Amino acid sequence: MPQVMEFKLPDLGEGLTEAEIVRWLVAVGDVVAIDQPVVEVETAKAMVEVPCPYGGVVTARFGEEGEELPVGAPLITVAVGAESAPAGAAQVPVAEADAEGSANAPRPLIGYGSDHSRPARRRRVRPVTSAVSAPVAVPAPVAAPVPVPAAPAGPVPVISPLVRKLARDNGVDLRALRGSGPEGLILRSDVEAVLRTPAPVAAPAASAAPAAVAARGERIPLKGLRGAVAEKLSRSRREIPEATCWVDADATELMAARAAMNAVDGPKISVLALLARICTAALARYPELNSTVDLAANEIVRLPEVHLGFAAQTERGLMVPVVRDAHTRSPESLSAEFARLTELARAGKLAPSDLTGGTFTLNNYGVFGVDGSTPIINHPEAAMLGVGRIIPKPWVYRGELAVRQVVQLSLTFDHRVCDGGAAGGFLRYVADCVENPAVLLRGL
Repeated sequence: MPQVMEFKLPDLGEGLTEAEIVRWLVAVGDVVAIDQPVVEVETAKAMVEVPCPYGGVVTARFGEEGEELPVGAPLITVAVGAESAPAGAAQVPVAEADAEGSANAPRPLIGYGSDHSRPARRRRVRPVTSAVSAPVAVPAPVAAPVPVPAAPAGPVPVISPLVRKLARDNGVDLRALRGSGPEGLILRSDVEAVLRTPAPVAAPAASAAPAAVAARGERIPLKGLRGAVAEKLSRSRREIPEATCWVDADATELMAARAAMNAVDGPKISVLALLARICTAALARYPELNSTVDLAANEIVRLPEVHLGFAAQTERGLMVPVVRDAHTRSPESLSAEFARLTELARAGKLAPSDLTGGTFTLNNYGVFGVDGSTPIINHPEAAMLGVGRIIPKPWVYRGELAVRQVVQLSLTFDHRVCDGGAAGGFLRYVADCVENPAVLLRGL
């Protein structure tokens, strides 16, 4: 007799509390193996394929693509010990199984946090049989869920607490909705469809026209990665008294040194890797910029390791992967790690741990064709070095006007951790290394 096991959305680590279903990798009736990925979800930090700790036949899926689920909410149920799809599997029956203390209890998922035991709303769906006790009226298909005139009695068919919150925050009466999910289940898309539909107006007055125009427009939810970025940047501006200083530097010698290094056989070295190596050397001289502020203890915490974040533009938006222990790496190692993390970022396959724990950020906004910027510090770090485009410009070199490869460098720093003297000293050392790479060699 197969045992039906319920698999919940696991703790994905790094304090994440919810995830959005991007793509289901299995269907009801499919046979899955232990640790086989069953769904691809998007968190505020990365795209993650979630493996199931059970092997058997999928008997139910919870949530539609595009719907957000909290950690601990049911994802799928699996009939353990079944060799084929059980009768009525297409009806998505749900059964609850107590995995605690069972021999079939799931193993911890490698790479994720511990299982959350927070309660989640569940529903039981009675399998539909061919025999019915009373005729059932079948509504005509509609293009989108619409409010019905009368509010039905009884419980509202909603599983997700996120759907309830969305409706509550926007004043949508769930009892007045006809859901598009199984058995009338109200989905997030149902509530969003109502929000996209302009409210009917019986007799619009001329004075109401400006308000109606102002209400139109595309609404983009601040959720997932965009929501996480918005919250982090807002917190940075609220907490950090930042200041920015900048300087132009002649990068001709640095570019010549890179060309010479890449002329020999071996791994190629990127400009970003050379700038990162200069950054770590500068942080060794000015460690106050590799720190964070502990508000609870009212202390500045200077960090011994340099975990270097770098900005990477992707289709999902700006991401900041982190190179661990950058201060111990050679330019070749830094180049390889930058390339590896950038490829994962653009493919949407970065793990949450790849995007956290940075102590200092290197922002190469020159790739966008701009010279300067005053970026917002990546909270809870204390500083960020910005690098503009490297382009030919008139420059006084050895007392004569010449065309040189010039770059603008900017440093945005937390004024709580240091004053302008330390910040200026850091930036000047970076500029000296860019203009004369031998300065870096003397400091090693």
